[in-house]
Amino acid sequence: MLSHSLDPDAAIRSTDSDAALARLSAVQKQYLTDPYIRHLVPRAHFQPPRPPLINVGTHARSTAIDGLVDDFMRIAAHSNSGGCQIVSLGAGSDTRFWRIATGELGASLVRYIEVDFPEVTTKKAMAIKKSKQLANVLGEPADIKIANGGTSLHSPRYHLISADLRQAPEQSLHAALSVPVPGGGLKDDTGPILLPHLPTLLLFECVLVYMHSDASNALVRWFVDYFHAPNSGEPAPLGAIVYEMFGLQDPFGQVMLTNMKARSITLPGAVPYPNFASLPSRFLQHGFQHAQALTLRDIRRKYIRREEVHRTSKLEMLDELEELELVLAHYAITWGVKVGRISGDSRWAAWKLQPAPEDRIEED
Repeated sequence: MLSHSLDPDAAIRSTDSDAALARLSAVQKQYLTDPYIRHLVPRAHFQPPRPPLINVGTHARSTAIDGLVDDFMRIAAHSNSGGCQIVSLGAGSDTRFWRIATGELGASLVRYIEVDFPEVTTKKAMAIKKSKQLANVLGEPADIKIANGGTSLHSPRYHLISADLRQAPEQSLHAALSVPVPGGGLKDDTGPILLPHLPTLLLFECVLVYMHSDASNALVRWFVDYFHAPNSGEPAPLGAIVYEMFGLQDPFGQVMLTNMKARSITLPGAVPYPNFASLPSRFLQHGFQHAQALTLRDIRRKYIRREEVHRTSKLEMLDELEELELVLAHYAITWGVKVGRISGDSRWAAWKLQPAPEDRIEED
């Protein structure tokens, strides 16, 4: 294996392993339910659990993003658009497609696209082909095709594509997503993999923070232009969710940066967003009409039901409550939506996390 000095992206790719192991641990400890993650973690049954602090943070992150995704899909399902599509950028070992496809909202998911480094997509494509539980959700064996030397995988609804998101989207994404290909349409006709007429949700879970702002802005702008090109008629709603760390100028943030630097990881994408108030600007600067943000600390305090916090608090002994609060206060979920003039602006403006019935969650 190449060292990080010879392969500078190895350190960034290793963060996907961290996230997958964290999710596996949260599932093993019963914070979350996910029957698919073990198929994407090598030797899953031998992996030790992560500390309680990581399990609690993973639970808050997953619960909140799941809620936003589900709400987006429900709004799309009631908008007479024929369903929606999701594009997960830097998807890594995420299992969201399988959880949605086998859940109550599965019928409204028209297309799910994942994009990541070729080293990551190659491993995921191999894991999918190896696991009957993963492959069966994609369709018949004849419908699942490996492409681009094993770095991509295509099926009727699910597409796994390799790309370096730091490159200009015109180079990294245009040919893969927007150029018509056989079978790219809804049936067997020719069309683009990324369908321009459907409500579309972009997911960026801990990916933009590793990119310089000019690259991340170009990436968001490419999708805005794709769905909101001039003279293209009434555009489809475009939503986006970002999860990542922020506010790293304070003492605790500096510790986080130092720990990352020790792993040869830098966070240039955090620089333009020094505080909580700056987070919605990521979308507002691109013409999104609605954008909001919440820290994981506030999500756990106010947006997760009391009985769920009570249940998870009894799974493990958590001694580092002060550290937990500090960590959760430095991670945020930001979401926004850009709609056309007549496509139900008020409906999409209501897309948000709903507070728990109680105003505040206290630790037991």
